[in-house]
Amino acid sequence: MADTSNPDIIYTIVDEAPELASASFLPIIRKFADAADITVGTKDISLAGRILATFPENLTDAQRQSDDLAALGELVKTADANVIKLPNISASVPQLVAAVEELQAQGYDIPTYPEEPKTDEEKAVRARYDSIKGSAVNPVLREGNSDRRSAKAVKNYAQNNPHSMGKWEKDSKTKVSSMPGNDFYANEKAATITADQAGAAKIEFVGKDGSVTVLKDGWQLDEGTVADATFMSAKALGAFLADAIEDTKKDGTMFSLHMKATMMKVSDPIIFGHAVKAWLAPVFEKYGDKLEALGVNPNSGMGDLLERVKDDAEIVAAIEAVRAERPEMYMVDSDKGITNLHVPSDVIIDASMPAVIRAGGKGWDSQGNKGDTNCVIPDNCYATVYDETINFFKENGALDVTTAGSVANVGLMAQKAEEYGSHPTTFEAPADGTIRVVLANGETLHSHEVEGGDIWRACTAKKAPIENWIELAMDRQRLTGSEAIFWLDANRAHDAELIKFVTPVLEAAGVADKFKIMAPREATRASLETITKGEDSIAITGNVLRDYLTDLFPILELGTSAKMLSIVKLMNGGGLFETGAGGSAPKHVQQLVEQNHLRWDSMGEFCALGESLKFLADTQGNAKAGVLGEAAEVATQGILDNNRSPSRKVGEPDNRDSHYWFARYWAEALAAQSDDAELAAEFAPVAKALAEGEAAIVAEIAAAQGDAADIGGYYHPSVEKKAAVMRPSATLNAIIG
Repeated sequence: MADTSNPDIIYTIVDEAPELASASFLPIIRKFADAADITVGTKDISLAGRILATFPENLTDAQRQSDDLAALGELVKTADANVIKLPNISASVPQLVAAVEELQAQGYDIPTYPEEPKTDEEKAVRARYDSIKGSAVNPVLREGNSDRRSAKAVKNYAQNNPHSMGKWEKDSKTKVSSMPGNDFYANEKAATITADQAGAAKIEFVGKDGSVTVLKDGWQLDEGTVADATFMSAKALGAFLADAIEDTKKDGTMFSLHMKATMMKVSDPIIFGHAVKAWLAPVFEKYGDKLEALGVNPNSGMGDLLERVKDDAEIVAAIEAVRAERPEMYMVDSDKGITNLHVPSDVIIDASMPAVIRAGGKGWDSQGNKGDTNCVIPDNCYATVYDETINFFKENGALDVTTAGSVANVGLMAQKAEEYGSHPTTFEAPADGTIRVVLANGETLHSHEVEGGDIWRACTAKKAPIENWIELAMDRQRLTGSEAIFWLDANRAHDAELIKFVTPVLEAAGVADKFKIMAPREATRASLETITKGEDSIAITGNVLRDYLTDLFPILELGTSAKMLSIVKLMNGGGLFETGAGGSAPKHVQQLVEQNHLRWDSMGEFCALGESLKFLADTQGNAKAGVLGEAAEVATQGILDNNRSPSRKVGEPDNRDSHYWFARYWAEALAAQSDDAELAAEFAPVAKALAEGEAAIVAEIAAAQGDAADIGGYYHPSVEKKAAVMRPSATLNAIIG
């Protein structure tokens, strides 16, 4: 159960590796914060926590959980907010089902996830679960726009200690394949809502017979809101995927699909399912009725499909026959036979594409061999970014990280801006007909002729967040003097509306000459040319592109996106400090459970902590918080300078070691500073004890490694078992408390 008090700083309870790391790091934070009368509380936004908060009626008093996400959603709208937000699971259906089953096994009387609801009760349960799926957390908490960049210390370390980069060959066959048309990009319509149009709109489906079905009622559209609507043709998608498979086979490369089925929780799982059906087309054609009877849902992936058909030898044989005819497939885990199409949440585009690019355009096949791959990204909205990046490195070779500049990001995301807020307004067309947006005044804003199975979606970006985003971009450019590019495509309907906001503001401020407006493909090349010269650029983007670029460029520049400084300046004055990406977290948990070694790097948490403390000093006038924040930055630099980050291999220093060193460097910095004598006196003996205990502490942490670790659950681990695993040093625990 999370804290329910009103602390100075909120540290979020999340999932997987970041949450395991918190079991070790949070006691250290509280020890140091207490010396400055700073309270550090927690709020549970983990997948398991959100599930339990959604179904309180059958739980015991001890099992019930408060709705911490809703509480945080209110807090971030206030000037008092100071939240350190770690990466949480954005759940796909398989992840959600697995979490529910784990909780049920632990004795929580929650309903089973109804994959095919039939009764009203099942539909009601499904609706409650669907509110948890995908990017359910970030739109609630992000009441501000994003300012994300590499911390100076992290960038310096990366240049002085370059990570490995694969070699790019000019004749590499790796490429990006996208739909030639009839996708979300091609079909998009957008408009800015006027005063006469504002109010509660409806999204309606009009059948060929003229019947009208309301898909969504009460969709509030305020004046100044940019409102979009678009669709992807299912037939065009199916034809494209079939062609992409054949094209891959012809090229002799691997087939790989790159999606965001976790965040885009309605549209992308459907697209993923189309890919599974395309890959196994002969099987679905011949055994479609049998597969349906077995409960096969291609949206859940091949892993689920194979489990459901494993006892039907005829279907299994048919699948093997198709596999023999298909090109090689990009593998998530060659040793375990986990393919690119196994689980929709296994391959996340903003992590998978940078990994391919960093590796010189290489993926891994079923035998564990590296090879070129056809990167299939059906929709063209942002596929051009990856296509142009690949083209650039084919022409110029891999990025030299020892001299490369940086691409920072100012991202429009406040108040559910753009596609990540589109889940309640995304629909699979039930039949042939028309889907339209009808405004409060009766006017039809957007209308599309669709066929059954087409994927239609709408999204918005409100006026105040857009204006705040432009102001934030101007501030960042003024502070840095860097090249600044608005990544907006004048030929895309949504972007054209944003340009109407951007241009007048820049001109009125007299800074139009300091900014460029470029479509994503052109902006990609310009940014790569800039950082190749050792200079910096600021990418000013919408929400989805913010997510993609704040993985792509950091992974190329730093080797990871987990070490980024991510500050969300909340629009009402508070601060949200994000700690990096968690895409690799599942593999980290697997290693911990098998070998009791956690390679998760808490550098993102270290950076966020320093910023949070300094923000607290500014907003609450707590000078001691400022001293703690400055010392935390010294400790972060110490981790980098002395190479105290976790190693990947068991038997070598891991996440727990890095926390010891951070605590030691933090205490030593506080003991050495002269701004606050009380803090110096308080932490001098702590620093001495940590230094004198080094041999014992390092040995105790090392002794814990090697054997399997029991944390009591994947999605809902035991607090006690988690603490026992992550705090194995009695010597360190005695000092920290």
